[in-house]
Amino acid sequence: MATMRLEIITAERVVYSEEVSVLVAPGIDGELGILPHHAPLLTVLQPGEMRVVKDGEESFIAVSGGFLEVLGNKVIILADTAERAEEIDSARAEEAMKRAQERVQSRSADMDLERALMALRRSQARLKVAQRRRRATPGSSG
Repeated sequence: MATMRLEIITAERVVYSEEVSVLVAPGIDGELGILPHHAPLLTVLQPGEMRVVKDGEESFIAVSGGFLEVLGNKVIILADTAERAEEIDSARAEEAMKRAQERVQSRSADMDLERALMALRRSQARLKVAQRRRRATPGSSG
């Protein structure tokens, strides 16, 4: 099967750098499916879940936004933050989501609603990715 190089980079580290066969990413206008030899593309990512297929195995990565570029047979993602499913602490992700929901619902006068909504979207993406890992782990109850 044909592959392409996928690199996911944040300011702190290289999160992912491998040959993959499929990438599904949360583009600004909806999900983007990227296959090997995709046409050149530059787009903005929104907070959400990325699905990566390598050797027939799916893995999930939570991303909080950034940029995706396809050039040649290489995909480079410059992400604000990115976490593999196994790196996410589900309990902390749930707490962050609850706090974000409370901030959005309280709508105090001095609150930046857009920032609160972005925090909510980021925490929802992290929790979704963490839950996918839990469901995929043999013997897990969830």
